[in-house]
Amino acid sequence: MPPLSIMLKPASSMCNMDCDYCFYHDETKRRSVVSYGPMTEDTLRNIIRRTMSRAEGYIAYACQGGEPTLAGLDFFRTMVRLEQQYNQKGIRVDNALQTNGLLLDESWCAFLKEHHFLVGLSLDGTAAVHDLYRKDRGGEGTFARVRQAADLMTRTGVEFNILTVVTADVCRHIEEIYSYYKQSGWMYQQYIACLDPMDGTPGGAWSLDPEEYGRFLIRLFDLWYADVLKGRQPFIRQFDNYVALAAGYIPEACDQRGTCGVQYAVEADGSVYPCDFYMTDAYRLGNFNRDRLDAIDEKRRAIGFIERSMQLDEACRTCPHKPLCRGGCYRNRSEGETILKNRLCTGYQMFFEACGDRLRALGQQVLRAR
Repeated sequence: MPPLSIMLKPASSMCNMDCDYCFYHDETKRRSVVSYGPMTEDTLRNIIRRTMSRAEGYIAYACQGGEPTLAGLDFFRTMVRLEQQYNQKGIRVDNALQTNGLLLDESWCAFLKEHHFLVGLSLDGTAAVHDLYRKDRGGEGTFARVRQAADLMTRTGVEFNILTVVTADVCRHIEEIYSYYKQSGWMYQQYIACLDPMDGTPGGAWSLDPEEYGRFLIRLFDLWYADVLKGRQPFIRQFDNYVALAAGYIPEACDQRGTCGVQYAVEADGSVYPCDFYMTDAYRLGNFNRDRLDAIDEKRRAIGFIERSMQLDEACRTCPHKPLCRGGCYRNRSEGETILKNRLCTGYQMFFEACGDRLRALGQQVLRAR
């Protein structure tokens, strides 16, 4: 069996923030149970026991939310203990945590460093941009507390990336955001296009206009490429994956492969879904408290989830940029059973027309360096 990727929701949709654009809040409103509360130890045990026994060579557990730290530090201590208990084959285990950072303190950081968790810290640029949409439950901006968490992780040696949701405002301020991240020493960055609601309606002032997104990608790439020429560029996941594609490799980011992969996104009650973007009742594949991995995989095949993700709009199939673009994330090119052109297609076309030659040249450099 190939390496396994397990995404856990230890605190379900519970969160100590109230972000305007939260895609998971939109998803949970569309299912019968909005929040399952904290994951129990029995459910966690069943998840780890069933997945660890089937993994070969490598398994990754990534905890997201909601806000996963609301499950408490003891939950994560138990998680590591159960991983050690059920790792009978001595396989490699990687743990990751995506967090808003509000609860991180010295105890959390000591644990994360000791057990080599890779942390994704959600931060949307400078204070003025971040605080527009990432507020706490009292309606107050959270930038200062997130910055404090970043500084604490830097000081204590916790490995972390900055995860930035690309909103319309991030697009308009990317130059100052890129500069701020560099000044802060944050050399590992992810820029994640903001999702509109599942029904395809624009979400609000934060929603991305395709052309605006295209201009954002071009400006960010120009800044990054200038640093590439100086040999001191940050790791930007999207661009590094495009370079890998240009060199003929399979990108590690699922939204850049052209097809969904085999994932197990697990809610706090043990329910399993094929993707974090499709954790609704219609896409439930089973439950780790009662179902074996084989049965869960069979349900994935029965609903044709991966097969549907391979379908492309006719214009996309004949597009000259398809070798690099591959259609983008399935969530952005589907509406129910209907396959559409990626809603950000115009922006991607702008980007590849402006930057494609440089991406391909970087890909050739990778090949020559092998």
